[in-house]
Amino acid sequence: MLFNSYIFIFIFLPVVLLVFYQLGGSGKQFVAISWLVVASLFFYAWWNPVYVTILLSSILANYTFATLLSKNKKSETEMFRYKAILIVGILFNLSALSYFKYANFFVDNANVILGNSFHLDTIILPLAISFFTFQQITYLVDSYRGLVKKNSFVHYCLFVTFFPQLIAGPIVHYKEMLPQFLKDSAARFSHKYLAIGLSIFVIGLFKKVIIADNIALYSTPVFDAAAQGATISFIEAWGGALSYTFQLYFDFSGYADMAVGLAYMFGIHLALNFHSPYKANNIIDFWRKWHITLSRFLREYLYIPLGGNRNGTFRRYLNLMLVMLIGGLWHGAGWTFIIWGALHGFYLVINYLWRAIKAQAGWGSSEGWVWVFSSRIITFVAIVVAWVVFRADNMPAALEVLKGMSGSNGIIFPPAYLEYANKVFSSGDWLQSVGVIFENNVPLFGGLLQIVFLGSLIFIVWCFPNTHQIFHKHSPFLDTTNVVRTDDSGQRIKWQARPSIAIGIIIMFFGVLFSMDSTSEFLYFQF
Repeated sequence: MLFNSYIFIFIFLPVVLLVFYQLGGSGKQFVAISWLVVASLFFYAWWNPVYVTILLSSILANYTFATLLSKNKKSETEMFRYKAILIVGILFNLSALSYFKYANFFVDNANVILGNSFHLDTIILPLAISFFTFQQITYLVDSYRGLVKKNSFVHYCLFVTFFPQLIAGPIVHYKEMLPQFLKDSAARFSHKYLAIGLSIFVIGLFKKVIIADNIALYSTPVFDAAAQGATISFIEAWGGALSYTFQLYFDFSGYADMAVGLAYMFGIHLALNFHSPYKANNIIDFWRKWHITLSRFLREYLYIPLGGNRNGTFRRYLNLMLVMLIGGLWHGAGWTFIIWGALHGFYLVINYLWRAIKAQAGWGSSEGWVWVFSSRIITFVAIVVAWVVFRADNMPAALEVLKGMSGSNGIIFPPAYLEYANKVFSSGDWLQSVGVIFENNVPLFGGLLQIVFLGSLIFIVWCFPNTHQIFHKHSPFLDTTNVVRTDDSGQRIKWQARPSIAIGIIIMFFGVLFSMDSTSEFLYFQF
C-alpha cells in the first residue's frame, strides 16, 4: 500500500486514525498502541503477506537479544558475555540482510571471478529490510550500552513497524520514539496535530505526484536508452541527469514529508531526515542534510567504532572511504551503488583535505557571495555526476551518460535554438564555429518545456524554504543532529492556522487527486 494511493488516503488512514483516537479517548492507551501495531503490519502485508513472517521473525529475534542485553552488567566476565550476545545479534541481522539483498550479487560476481556457473534462484527482497534491520541494530547497541529500558513486546513492535516510517525511514532511535508512545497524552486527539500533519502530508504528496513523477518522464528515457547501448548527446545527457537529480530529490523529500505528517497526525514527532541538501556549499554539508538519519547511523555505529578521526589523518580518510563504500552497498546490490559510495568517499576526503590546506594557510572562513555561489555550483555538479552512476542500470550505461555530459558524443541542439542564439545573444555563428551542431537528432530532449521545468526546480530548491522551515514554529520534526542552527524566525513563508492557508492546502490536495491516474512507488522503496 502506497501513501500516494486512493485506498491509503481514503480508507486505510481515516480508519486507523478514527479507531486509534477512539480507543485513546476511552483511556485504552495500550489497546490503541496495539491497534496501531496491527494496522502497521497490515500496511506492510499489503505488498506480500509473506513479508510479515520475515519481519516478525526479525522482531522476535531482536527483542530476545535486546532483553538479554538490557540486564545489569557488573563483572568483566559478564561484560564479555554481553558483548558476545551483541555480536551474535548484529551478525544475525547482517546475515539476514546479506542473504536477501546480496546473495545473488555475490554469487554472480564469484562466478565471473572463478569462472563457475553456480546458479542461485532469484531471492525476493523483503520490503524495507534495509531500514528495519539498521533500526534494530541501533536498538541492540543502545541496549548493550545501557541506554534502553525494558519495554513490552507490543511497544517494541510499534517502534519497528510504525507504518509512517517503516518502509523508507527515517531510521529512528529508541530514545526518540518509545518515550513518545509511552507518555500520558499519547493516543489523545489533537486538532493541531491533525491540521499540521495533514498539511505536511499534502505538501509531500504534491512533491511526489506533481513534481517527481512528472520530471521522471524526462529522466527515464535517457537512462533506458543508455542501458540499451544508445549514444546520448550533450543536451540529452544533461537533461536526463538533471531530471533524475530532481526526481530523486522531490521523491525522497516528498516521502520524508509524508512520513512526518502521518506520524504527527498520531501525535508523534519523527526525526528530520531531509533539510535542503542541494543548498549545501560542500559535500560535508550535503551529507549533514541528505538522508540525515542514515548519515547519523553510519557515523555513530560505523565510523566512530572504526576509530573515526582519532588515529591520524590517513586512518580518518580510510575510515571515511570504508563508511561511504558500505553506505553505497546499503543502497543496493550492484557495482553502480558501490562506485557511487566510493565517489562520495572521494569527495569527502577532498573536502577535508581542502579544509586542512585552508587552515594551514591561515585563510579565513569569511567568503564573499561569488565564492559561496561557486562552491554551491561545484558541489551540485559533483552530486549530479554521482547520481548518474547511482541511477544507471550498469557502469557502461553510466559511462555513456557521463560521456554525453562531457560533450564527447557531440553538442547537438534542435535547429530552433540556433534562431534563439542569434536573436538573443547574437552567438549562433560562434557556437557553430566551436563545434555546436543544430539538428533534429535529440529525440530524448524535452525541449523548452523541460528547460523551464528544470529551471523552476532549481529556483525552488535554492530559493524556497523547506518544509521544516515553513513549520518550524510548530516543531513537528525532531532535529536530532542539530542540522538547523537557526530558529528561522525571519522566514517569510510560514504555516499558520488561517483560512487562506487551508484553501491553499485543499487546492494542492485536489490537484494531486486529479493527477493520480497511475500510482508509482517511491524510489527509496528499492533500497
